[in-house]
Amino acid sequence: MAGPAASIRHVLIFGATSAVAAEVAVLCAARGDRLHLVARNPDKLAEVARRCEGSQVTTQTADFAELDRNEECVNQALLALGHVDCVLIAHGELGDQLASERSFADAERTLRVNFTSVISLLIPLANRLEQAKTGAIGVITSVAGDRGRPRNYTYGAAKGALNVYLQGLRTRLYTSGVSVTTLKLGPVDTPMTRDHKKHALFGKPKSVARSILHALDARVPEAYIPSFWRATMPIVKNTPEWLFQRLSFLSGR
Repeated sequence: MAGPAASIRHVLIFGATSAVAAEVAVLCAARGDRLHLVARNPDKLAEVARRCEGSQVTTQTADFAELDRNEECVNQALLALGHVDCVLIAHGELGDQLASERSFADAERTLRVNFTSVISLLIPLANRLEQAKTGAIGVITSVAGDRGRPRNYTYGAAKGALNVYLQGLRTRLYTSGVSVTTLKLGPVDTPMTRDHKKHALFGKPKSVARSILHALDARVPEAYIPSFWRATMPIVKNTPEWLFQRLSFLSGR
């Protein structure tokens, strides 16, 4: 593959066992990238590594919810990889919206998994890449972060905060030649959404992974995936609240 993709050779993926991240890893392996994969479940991690056979792959287990261990997790990953051209942070979970409304512990877990844990990885990663003056960072967020909706506003709040953080980080790292890509995914047909009724707007992991890799290669600031969300979300974001609350397909549970 010619162009920007040729420069992405050493790839680090956090949350590599998610359905989407695993497909990104397989695509990277197919083009010969050197991979280091980090995730919590060693059995699932071994299976993703097996799917990447033919490329040089190393793995590392970590629980990103253990915030005080994430800087060391990053240091170990960078040591294993030698140097990094591209980082993808792909972990997260929807959580239980109703539980998060009744229990701060549940709300805090959703915020920690989807926001705080990502920041605890980004700080050491950004510092290292800024010092090296090279590299690309991609972080999977969600269209849910564009507007609070009753069905998932705790999760959406975490992703919305992450979007703002990435905006600032992107501008900070711009002069260092380090790109930061916000990957705003719509719902994807994965185990994370197994309890959700599927419809035509659900993406498929393989096609979503291809779009993610294209966005990282092109070093775009922000990508809606699938791309039709770029046209859809401004309508959702800008609908007046008095009207939004009366439209059950937007404001319903």
